[in-house]
Amino acid sequence: MFLILDKYIISNIYLYAELFVYMLFAIILCSFILGLTYYLTKNVKRDYSIEKNSAYECGFNTFYNFEDSEEIINVRFFLMCILFLVFDLEICFLAPWAVTYNFSTFIPMMVFLFILTVGFAYEWQKGALDWH
Repeated sequence: MFLILDKYIISNIYLYAELFVYMLFAIILCSFILGLTYYLTKNVKRDYSIEKNSAYECGFNTFYNFEDSEEIINVRFFLMCILFLVFDLEICFLAPWAVTYNFSTFIPMMVFLFILTVGFAYEWQKGALDWH
């Protein structure tokens, strides 16, 4: 029993040899890059100036504690994020359907797009997409 199992394991270990070599190469390369980055930047002076802490793309000044962030960030940001995810997820369904298009999938996709369009019209009518 163990002899047969050993022959099976030894014969199949060569199938995974390439994977182990690839993983070893990836670990060595990542370690080298991280070590080189640390070595090259250990003497660099960090610049924590006013420009570094100024407002970035969102327009908010940086805040350093949680209480400040609750007052500054508007809930509309989260609503827009969720709406973007919902309507962007439709592309994840449309792209494979467009590649494998046949007539049997046409009606279910049109039903899906109709439901999505009704949801979009509802959000638009409720004013969720308006930014006041």
